[in-house]
Amino acid sequence: MGAPTSKTAPASTSEYAFPWAPLLILASAIFVAVTSEFVPVGLLPDLAETFDVSESQVGLLVTIFAGSVVVSAAPLTALTRNVPRKKLVIAVLVVFAIGNLLAALAPTYTVLVIARVIGGVAHGLFWSIVGAYTGYLVPKHHLGRAVAITSGGGSAAFVLGVPLGTALGQALGWRLTFAVIAAVIAVILVLVLKFLPAISHRVELKTGEIAVPMRKDRSVVGVVLLCVIVLITMNAHYVFYTYISPYLTGVAGFDETSIAPLLFLFGGAGAIGLVISGFVSDKYPRAGLAVAFTVVAACVLVIAVWHSNTAIVLVAIVIWAIAFGGAPAMMQTRLLHTASPRIRDAASAWYTTAFNAAIGAGALIGGGLLDRYGLEILPYVDVALLLIGIVVLLVSNVIVRRRSLPRDVSLSTGSISTIGSP
Repeated sequence: MGAPTSKTAPASTSEYAFPWAPLLILASAIFVAVTSEFVPVGLLPDLAETFDVSESQVGLLVTIFAGSVVVSAAPLTALTRNVPRKKLVIAVLVVFAIGNLLAALAPTYTVLVIARVIGGVAHGLFWSIVGAYTGYLVPKHHLGRAVAITSGGGSAAFVLGVPLGTALGQALGWRLTFAVIAAVIAVILVLVLKFLPAISHRVELKTGEIAVPMRKDRSVVGVVLLCVIVLITMNAHYVFYTYISPYLTGVAGFDETSIAPLLFLFGGAGAIGLVISGFVSDKYPRAGLAVAFTVVAACVLVIAVWHSNTAIVLVAIVIWAIAFGGAPAMMQTRLLHTASPRIRDAASAWYTTAFNAAIGAGALIGGGLLDRYGLEILPYVDVALLLIGIVVLLVSNVIVRRRSLPRDVSLSTGSISTIGSP
């Protein structure tokens, strides 16, 4: 296990400097991880044509990837709980590169599925580690800022990774896209080896302190409620977003060559939302999420109703992306604030499992609805699920506030609950 340094215990030293380089490296790793996961969305027609399968079957690649995460994230996190985090990041990136290289060389749809399973297994453990890594690099009052930076990697994936991967795949073949992703992972691996500090992730008991079973940790309820919110809202999003390319061309009337620019537009607007979330997370931790999901639901409904008006659809896409862009970062920040240090890694694994279960279920449900009812129904299902998620979010806010109020007087100032924190 890596020895603690001044960078791994920033709250205890007056010489603390904000760890820009490590955070940017983590953001870069997240960039390739998210790009790898969602690049099939932009290449959906090309993959379907190559392997002579339906678009819904290609959509299943997202489900398979996410399903692999769901099955493996928590068990692998538990099995590797004593492994130094930096070494684990390195190992996961190597497996990631292998999965993408196999995808680039896949001669059949079955081999491509195997490549996605390998990538999904690596992805699950990756997020369990990286999701908590940020919390070890900065003090608690810098979490919102730090998470916004690392989450910028995810936004960059939607701004640059997925659109560029789509454009590259359409111009020179989708296989080159996966090969380039593998090469970029190799470069990031070198940066991790050289610049990412080792961290001490084990929480030692204080003198006289009794070990409490994880299930009895006071922060578990807040974490579980957040995971339920993630399940519902992300499921809603990916029911529609997974099939956004065929929807825009088949329903909204956009030309196929405009898909990459539209994905770029969505990602760019999402980056704006991420910047905004850095401010919102600290001032309005609960209301911010509710407002963001409400705006997303309104925009998706506008797209569904006025899909034949390209100008309205474009405006709705931009506002949708801005509102949604910061939501994952706000939820990640909320997780790190809510989970006590002793269950932080496990909480990140649960969060990752919930997130990818939602992605996989969304792609699967969306594909089933597409085959049975057509593309037009997808945004309406998205909106319905989002409304349910908003209700659950509001109810959970009340529950967490009541549980934490006796121990967390800072709630009166609007800060995120830190139930279970020492």
